[in-house]
Amino acid sequence: MPKRSGLVVARTRGEAREWHRAQRAAGKRIAFAPTMGALHDGHVSLIRLGLEKADVAASSIFVNPTQFAAHEDLGTYPRSEESDLQKLEAAGCSFCYCPSPTEMYPPGDSTRVTVKDLSHILEGEVRPHFFEGVASVVSRLFLHISPDTAVFGEKDYQQLLVIKRMTQDLGFGIEIVGGPTKREADGLAMSSRNAYLNPDERAQAVAIYRAMTEAVARIEAGERISATAENAQQTLISAGFTSVDYVAVRRADTLAPFGGDTAPAGVTGRLLIAARLGKTRLIDNTGFVRR
Repeated sequence: MPKRSGLVVARTRGEAREWHRAQRAAGKRIAFAPTMGALHDGHVSLIRLGLEKADVAASSIFVNPTQFAAHEDLGTYPRSEESDLQKLEAAGCSFCYCPSPTEMYPPGDSTRVTVKDLSHILEGEVRPHFFEGVASVVSRLFLHISPDTAVFGEKDYQQLLVIKRMTQDLGFGIEIVGGPTKREADGLAMSSRNAYLNPDERAQAVAIYRAMTEAVARIEAGERISATAENAQQTLISAGFTSVDYVAVRRADTLAPFGGDTAPAGVTGRLLIAARLGKTRLIDNTGFVRR
């Protein structure tokens, strides 16, 4: 396996398992933070969080074809492997798995992993293929690397819950840890897809954070969920967003609706937003506790 000054890079599952065996022989616990590359400080924060949970940090760079629909941006998704590896190494990452599509999905592959119910709401309604692709690739990465802990960003909150459910159901024995969303100075959540925004769109994009923050304050104060969501949607459209896929106020543990038009006092919830700005689709979320 090629080795940089402090980072082993593997291209095959055999090399990944060889690295895993060496760590086990040395008595080391492994934390794993999978990525699709185009790394930013949010990804780096997951590596650092992993190192708080284990002895060594591992990552992966793989743009997963099964989570993209035919009309989505698989072909144009940002790719910058060399600079990504430099960032991982600088963050203290010891290992990166960079498999080819055929290594992850061998010829004739026909196996997929589906997490029912949770995969079919919110993001699953807009992108019905998405979570099957996520669960399928993450389960394979877990099998190839066999970490003790895996770290995922809370920016993709529904994805985090899907992976927790899958890990529990399949008995992986891996601790799943959520890392706080990293934000730019103006509040915009860090995302690889932010690179798609032109300067005018980038200035407009911060409205998603402002709308979310205002909506959470209203929900915590006991205002009606339907009116708050409508107000947030209008705020985004007025700020220049092309369309809003959803503004949802849900229970934090299951993403189930509250069952009424106000959040019950003392209950922990999550507000989730997905909206389109030009050709770019942005998502964000934040937690709240109803006062």
